Amino acid sequence: MEEKDQLNEHNKQEFPPMHTAEHLLNGEMARRFSCGRAFSAHVERKKSKLDYYLPKALTNEEIKDLENYINNIVKEDVAVTEEYITQEEAKNRFDMSRLPEGASETVRVVHVGDYDQCLCAGSHVKSTSEIGEFRISSTRWQDGVQRIVFKLSVQ
Repeated sequence: MEEKDQLNEHNKQEFPPMHTAEHLLNGEMARRFSCGRAFSAHVERKKSKLDYYLPKALTNEEIKDLENYINNIVKEDVAVTEEYITQEEAKNRFDMSRLPEGASETVRVVHVGDYDQCLCAGSHVKSTSEIGEFRISSTRWQDGVQRIVFKLSVQ
């Protein structure tokens, strides 16, 4: 009898547009500010918040630029795809620290076009146009932690 890979179960049903927007913001924050992906996240349907370690607060211009960047990707109608790889392959491409203990040998990588890729077991849209308008509703920087709160206007 052939054994089929058992993928990790996921215990939360995210709102796919918000969760996909989180991927875009995380990817761009890591690229733009070399801060890595959020170390703390609370992703919900109405609003979400992500926390990053940053040495100084984001400026109003940087915040507006992040909004514009993500909204431009939304307008591009970029495909969201997935691939399955082994943990061994993933070690060379991703931070494995958030992978749960006892995770399956096969893991899923979610790609948002060429804009972001990461290990993820959550729910996503098929295309960025499903995200709707992205808006950073508030930010706070305190003791080296930048919090970003964002909302979506999904059509």
